[in-house]
Amino acid sequence: MFVVRNRRFFFILTGILLVASIVAILVIPPRLSIEFTGGSLLEVSYEGDRPEVGLIHDEVELLGLGELSVRESGEQNVTIRSRTLAPEERTELLSALSLGGTASVTELRFNSIGPSLGNELAIKALYAIMAVSLAIVLYIAWAFRGLSRPVPSWGYGLIAVLMLAIDIIVPTGFFAVYAFFTGAQIDSLFVIALLALLGYCVNDVIVIFDRIREHLKNNERDEIEEAFDVTIGKSIDETMGRSINTGLTVVLALLALAVIGSEATRNFALVMMVGVAAGTFSSITRSAPLLIPIAEHLEKKRALKEANEKE
Repeated sequence: MFVVRNRRFFFILTGILLVASIVAILVIPPRLSIEFTGGSLLEVSYEGDRPEVGLIHDEVELLGLGELSVRESGEQNVTIRSRTLAPEERTELLSALSLGGTASVTELRFNSIGPSLGNELAIKALYAIMAVSLAIVLYIAWAFRGLSRPVPSWGYGLIAVLMLAIDIIVPTGFFAVYAFFTGAQIDSLFVIALLALLGYCVNDVIVIFDRIREHLKNNERDEIEEAFDVTIGKSIDETMGRSINTGLTVVLALLALAVIGSEATRNFALVMMVGVAAGTFSSITRSAPLLIPIAEHLEKKRALKEANEKE
């Protein structure tokens, strides 16, 4: 019952985290990768000691290719992201990366994506997130179709999606701050992380909602009168250990992937780690307690309607 009794504190804390994340997204929005904006990606490997990234950046910047992103990739590799390059510009870039012939460079991959394809990928990613959210609402409404009071079945679905929106905004705000200091960009792995979080975070919410449904049905069957906030408090207490243990094991695995994993999956692991932590916190402190003020509001409306009908 601790969470239910202190739900206003957790609601305020949620508001602070949400506002901070939105401010971070608006003030320092992370840049989109070439997968969404279009451009070229070149990855090269240096033999022997790799030159300093700053030196490489200064050398390729002299080519006048516009804004460039030069980042380390592993111990010997470097990736360069730029606008879409013509074949001759690609050749000039490879020559510049060799630092005037003083470094031996091997091209590992070169990808080029047009702006129209990038826009199409961005739109598809947005549609995918919207489709998943709608599917979750419909599924939860169907799964809880036997409940009508004190909160209708569709209310559980809407609350779950509202919490999922927060669970996406918070890791996105974290990524905005992280990208500001590291130069990371939003790519397809970032979108995959958000979609994975939608599925993972709703799992804990449904577990608690299912326990609430079980208690409501048992109370109705046994003709037990129990306050709705007591039912929710019991449900949270009974599932809290499971939620914390599951979330902690996933966070530890993602932490290991972020620390000792490859550069390619580091951003994915960090976004997932923050999202799982936020989702676990959300499922325990926000999703179920939010049912209480909604139930109180609906009960007041029903009582007012019944009073009007009697008159």
